[in-house]
Amino acid sequence: MDRLISLEPSNVVAIRVEPGEKCYGKLTLRNVMHTMPVAFQLKPGNKAGFTVRPQTGIISPLTTVTLEISYDLNLNLPESYPYCDDSFLLHSVVVPGAVDKIGSMTDSVPSDWFTTRKKQVFVDSGVKVMFVGSMVLAKLVNDGSIDEIRGVLEKSDPSWKAVDSVDSEGRTLLQLAVARGRTDLVQVLLEFKPNVNARSNRSTALEAAVAAGESVIVELLLANRANIDRLDPSTWGPIHLAAGGGHVDILALLLVKGAKVDAVTKDGHTALHLAVEERRRDCARLLLTNGARVDICNSSAGETPLHIATALGDENMVKLLLQKGANKNIQNRDGKTAYDVAVEHGHTRLFDALGLADAMCFAATKGDIRTIKRLLEGGVTFNWPDQNGWTVLHRASFKGRADVVQILIRKGVDIDARDQDGYTALHCAVESGHANVIELLVKKGADVDARTNKGATAMQIAASLNYKGIERVLMDSSKTRSRNGNETGLVKKRASRGPSIRRSFDRSVTPLTVN
Repeated sequence: MDRLISLEPSNVVAIRVEPGEKCYGKLTLRNVMHTMPVAFQLKPGNKAGFTVRPQTGIISPLTTVTLEISYDLNLNLPESYPYCDDSFLLHSVVVPGAVDKIGSMTDSVPSDWFTTRKKQVFVDSGVKVMFVGSMVLAKLVNDGSIDEIRGVLEKSDPSWKAVDSVDSEGRTLLQLAVARGRTDLVQVLLEFKPNVNARSNRSTALEAAVAAGESVIVELLLANRANIDRLDPSTWGPIHLAAGGGHVDILALLLVKGAKVDAVTKDGHTALHLAVEERRRDCARLLLTNGARVDICNSSAGETPLHIATALGDENMVKLLLQKGANKNIQNRDGKTAYDVAVEHGHTRLFDALGLADAMCFAATKGDIRTIKRLLEGGVTFNWPDQNGWTVLHRASFKGRADVVQILIRKGVDIDARDQDGYTALHCAVESGHANVIELLVKKGADVDARTNKGATAMQIAASLNYKGIERVLMDSSKTRSRNGNETGLVKKRASRGPSIRRSFDRSVTPLTVN
């Protein structure tokens, strides 16, 4: 036998260190003798730093005693934390004649019991110290010490959930790991089942990870049931932080995980408002693709995303919002439309899209040459598309306004501009059967062979509608361009398929009808 006493649960004493509190740990000694009581004495190597209570005592056969080992925090943690170079000497001896002292557990055991040569005294120097506690864990996370963190968490008392420790500023260990961008630290902490939705005075771990653009950490937290919604008292939720920060990959992940695309911040902004405000066009496009409502007004100023984009003079964002159906006529709390905001901020480049282009399109539809000339003299941009991708030339061609088409061509209009379905002005003119406009467009160089997104040429549209005269005009154009006869035969063969190539007449006309 080489030992009278066993140490439980191990030979390491975990001393919990908390600022302003008593720092101590517990060590349990078990008498392994079946019939004899055992006396013990535990002496710290560093008597100035550690105190043991009780330091000596007697243990009945096969029973235990628990000792309290305290540490003087005024000495500060050793540089080797969480481990300590200090150790303890455990002396033990069988004391068959001390039956009357059994269970006293006092410090009155004579010290000569552990020094006399007449008795066999066992000496164990294997008792070590490990410092645990929130202060220690916070330091280790900031240092990035993975093995030490795992060791401290494993040695900590289960009754105290060490993994939910906070530092002196109230930040959780997860938040500290996120702030360092350490995916490996986050993984270790998650193994010990922390409260992933715990909040410091700043944010949750998920909000911090999203704001920092840490996509892998975000994915880990979501897999561990991090709350995806904005919770009070946070001003922004994860989806708002992703959109405002331009983190498209994280935004996509949040949307896949079920984030509410139109959820509002504490001050009433949607993620789309924030994406527009921060000029995050990719995020705005992703939100709109996922069903974000384009005309929600924020609660602070009653502004839509279009108002915000206009105030910034963000021409590309304005174009995107209009293409997605933004209503230009909504007024904010000051009674101003997006056009009014553009005027207020002097963003003349946006006048066409937000107001003047509408007047231009209306005039083109009605064939109002005088208004068109006045607007053109005023500098209206005639190539700006509406939400369907139709320019003024598309409208004039569809309505058969040859005089308007001629003016636009002289001004240098993009004759082959396409709408969102791939239609050029020539396709529109053919579909509505205006031969005079078709002749004019073809003469001025319109691409007769241009195809819509579904692969239809102007010739195929004419054939499907049985417009023989228009077919001849288009075919003559092909001949003058020295196209070989095989192409003509191929066009006729495709045209014989009939109306299946034609897009819905109602769909093409309805959005553009002007009373």
